[in-house]
Amino acid sequence: MPTTHPNSPNISNIPRPSERRIALRIRKDAERILRQGHPWLFEGAIQHQSHAGKPGDLVVIFDQQRKFVAVGLYDPYSPIRVRVLQHSTPATIDQSWFETRLVEAVQLRAPLQKLPPEAITSGYRLAHGENDGLPGLIIDRYEDTLVIKLYTSAWIPHLREVMAAIQRVSGGERLVLRFNRSLLNQPGDLYGLEDGMVLYGSPLEEPVIFTENGLRFEANLLHGQKTGFFFDQRDNRARVERLSSGKKVLDVFAYTGAFSVYAARGGAETISSIDASQPALETAARNMRQNKVFPTVASARHETITGDAFKLMDQMGIAGQRFDLVIIDPPAFAQKQSQIPQAISAYQRLTQLGLSVLQPGGTLVQASCSSRVTGEAFYDATHRAAQEAGRPLRELSHNGHPIDHPVRFKEGAYLKCLFAMA
Repeated sequence: MPTTHPNSPNISNIPRPSERRIALRIRKDAERILRQGHPWLFEGAIQHQSHAGKPGDLVVIFDQQRKFVAVGLYDPYSPIRVRVLQHSTPATIDQSWFETRLVEAVQLRAPLQKLPPEAITSGYRLAHGENDGLPGLIIDRYEDTLVIKLYTSAWIPHLREVMAAIQRVSGGERLVLRFNRSLLNQPGDLYGLEDGMVLYGSPLEEPVIFTENGLRFEANLLHGQKTGFFFDQRDNRARVERLSSGKKVLDVFAYTGAFSVYAARGGAETISSIDASQPALETAARNMRQNKVFPTVASARHETITGDAFKLMDQMGIAGQRFDLVIIDPPAFAQKQSQIPQAISAYQRLTQLGLSVLQPGGTLVQASCSSRVTGEAFYDATHRAAQEAGRPLRELSHNGHPIDHPVRFKEGAYLKCLFAMA
């Protein structure tokens, strides 16, 4: 079992949740949704609250007949007032309860531990928040280093028990703490915890190297986007690899170049990686060098281009540059409901720009990670934009979540990826 390093933070000053449970009575429509297993209770659904609470206090939710509905974690700073942990039957929320959830998550990902040597994968999502029964908390594995990311301060008073459960179940040698940006900006006390601190294990000074489908990647776990890498596109990257032989490939919003590296191993002749972040593209170049043990990667010509993706694709189209395979994997455009029309417009513009640099008969790969934009809306917008550009799409497939990103409620289905010829 990993030991606490002398420089690890002291979390003994973090207050434990109140032993006095908050009782809530909720509206009938919210009761119906919770009984279907939904993990969120919004502030507006509460009809009566027994007393005020602090982040992480346990909440017992009752229906209008005062019958038990669920128990969860209270967050007074979020519109999602309760993150539901247990539905239908009461339960004691303690280290044992967390261990049970983690064991279930590990078992779900067992196939990733049984891959053949050429497809070995040591980086993946170990716990996927709400979809693994741990709303507002994710855990990613990078070899022997684990990263826990919190999306609500309601988890902080339970951090001792969660850490102990992770140590017992995961086998990780180091645990890094990351905070969602909104949590860092909220008024609540983080009790000396900092984004990027190592909770246990030796200090982390260098990027971590891990393996995905036999390819080696580096990730900056302390300051990188999300927890340092985007594991959710693993299956789509593998599909890109199978389509890349002899192709000229454009990887847009490339970040640290994962799609680019897969395309190179697949036999692409040239790969152009576009991103607004120069440091991310420097990592992409290193990731390409990491994998030159593969002859196809060693022989591929790879260039990185820093700048705004919209402007660069527009310039490429005007200049007559054309590619056989165009991959467009942008960040989330819709963080809230009011941004959906703007997001749809951005996806349509990207479709048209992608087609402007795509050879006739080439393949367009376009993704969305905006949970507020439904799959139906995304695919419809993409097809309509292609029609308007005079390049109707012949759909090859559209794909969702890999095994380590399960979906257990409607809003959890955020990832959409379209493969189409034009």
